[in-house]
Amino acid sequence: MLTAKSLFQEIIDNDESYQLFCSIAASGEAQGGWENARIAALVAPGMRDLAPKITRHGADEDKHGRIFNALLKKRGLEPVAVPPDTDYTMLLEQRGIGLAHDKLRRDEPLSEEDIVVYLAHSRVTEQRAADQMNMLVTYFGDHPELGKAIHMIDNDETNHLAYCHEELLGLAYAGHGRVIQRTLRDSALAEIQVYRDVSLAVMSHMGRILRWPRAKSAALAAGIHGMYAWERAAGWHRMVDLKMPERRDALGGPMTPAPAF
Repeated sequence: MLTAKSLFQEIIDNDESYQLFCSIAASGEAQGGWENARIAALVAPGMRDLAPKITRHGADEDKHGRIFNALLKKRGLEPVAVPPDTDYTMLLEQRGIGLAHDKLRRDEPLSEEDIVVYLAHSRVTEQRAADQMNMLVTYFGDHPELGKAIHMIDNDETNHLAYCHEELLGLAYAGHGRVIQRTLRDSALAEIQVYRDVSLAVMSHMGRILRWPRAKSAALAAGIHGMYAWERAAGWHRMVDLKMPERRDALGGPMTPAPAF
């Protein structure tokens, strides 16, 4: 029976597919680390109190990238180039979601609206990350090779999502509510399309590596399209609601180290 667990187990058991999976994950996390570091450096003058939390967010993302690279090294593998059609971060930027890298490369302070856009975009993408890590913990939380790593990353992603909720609620109270809601909706609708496209691309590359029969690849593609249809109709709403999290000030302290990695 084709299940998410059996699918990931197949990817993890093969060195080449595992190599691609970890390389894609490490690249995305490293990119997120760079983006957050630049945003922290350029944060709007009136919002400097957010800089330490944005810095912590970026440090966590960098740590996740190192963890995925360490998992590769543990198996005697090197990172491989990430196919452009699987580059989630780049494809989101091309859709105009989040802050443009050209803007982040300039040494000009960001505006308050830029920071609102950053947090709204992060709330959407961190929801995706938290959902994915929750799934991996459910299926592989006790895996001898992956378990410790995914539990650590899952805890961080929960913190990141809590941070986005709390900060956006504060900014909404301060008068940014309309911009937040508009940006959340636009980001969510774009993200579910990019996630669909990236999922199809990843499964195509995995299918080639693992030599899946055409029927299996077709079934997986149909499942991805079905998930997109559900998210387009209703599922995207879970990515835009805001509620005060149980974890308050989730990024207010130092980064949790990962000495084992």
